[in-house]
Amino acid sequence: MKFQKAICERNWTIQDPASQRLTWYKPPLSVLVIKKVRDAQVIQPFIQLVKWLILEKRMLVCVEASVLEDSLVTNHSGFPVLKDKLVSFREGQDDLTDKIDFIICLGGDGTLLYASSLFQQSVPPVMAFHLGSLGFLTPFKFDNFQDQVTNVLEGHAALTLRSRLRCIVLHKDQETGKNNCPPTNLLVLNEVVIDRGPSPYLSNIDLYLDGKRITSVQGDGLIVSTPTGSTAYAVAAGASMIHPSVPAIMVTPICPHSLSFRPIVVPAGVELKIAVSRDSRNTAWVSFDGRKRQELMHGDSLRVTTSIYPVPSICAEDQIADWFASLDECLRWNDRKRQKHFDDGEECSSPDLTHSSSSDTLDSLSERNEGCDS
Repeated sequence: MKFQKAICERNWTIQDPASQRLTWYKPPLSVLVIKKVRDAQVIQPFIQLVKWLILEKRMLVCVEASVLEDSLVTNHSGFPVLKDKLVSFREGQDDLTDKIDFIICLGGDGTLLYASSLFQQSVPPVMAFHLGSLGFLTPFKFDNFQDQVTNVLEGHAALTLRSRLRCIVLHKDQETGKNNCPPTNLLVLNEVVIDRGPSPYLSNIDLYLDGKRITSVQGDGLIVSTPTGSTAYAVAAGASMIHPSVPAIMVTPICPHSLSFRPIVVPAGVELKIAVSRDSRNTAWVSFDGRKRQELMHGDSLRVTTSIYPVPSICAEDQIADWFASLDECLRWNDRKRQKHFDDGEECSSPDLTHSSSSDTLDSLSERNEGCDS
């Protein structure tokens, strides 16, 4: 009883995801524009957007150096006016930390994943326009981009804080202290995948959670994903779809050799350790959001936990509406033909829920169907 009383006296509250709003502490002055590569249809929107940002909004626009070397861009009639006003960078050479206030992506989900990989610490707010194939993470339409970007620049937008995974690869000689080189340290937005690579043998991977051995993964591999990545590779492997605001890490086996090995969800913040089993016939391969693929040898290990640096993704409407719109439009979630209704004159055997609204209560539904009993 004393324990229950102590709990009740505390002010326990759960933050409403809708309360996460975009707040500028100072007006954004610099914007990074990421466009989809090898897609001629993105060139015209790209030129329109960049021209408007520079001439109308007086912003400093940064693009990849490869964009300025793309003949589709340089041969466009609107490019000469912009050429000397653009700032360029090269991935792996130029540090964008604290130099960018705002990111705009033009393309598919890959553009947002790439933008995330450019910032291995704090990430500026990201506004993603759907100009790609799927567009699960790109909620904005380009038709009226001026009004939408202006609203964002004025701070009228909701945010989804998409968690990332911090992944550290420790090789055997680094574990033992024989190699002083720093370990591979990467942040991923979707998932880290460990698989058997070109080997014909099953993967045999040991999985630890906060230092305790949980199981051995025998199959084609393992997916460790964020809630954002739950609708990517993980859902194709049989995992549940989790809203990106849920603090969690998903562990999903790929074609496991045991029918009882189902996907699990563990709390955000735990540390997972993944290592090739000592008696494994082969090594393993690991990739991070589909990139930086490398081999894990016997004695190597991968550590995964939730990063303290999420990706602030700007919503077109709000967190809930955007996510379910993506489920409907991209995955056709629960899309089926509706069941035929009864002909007029049939007896009312149950409340008519097809015409109910979110404001209806059980009592109001009961009163509405009282006439069916007479």
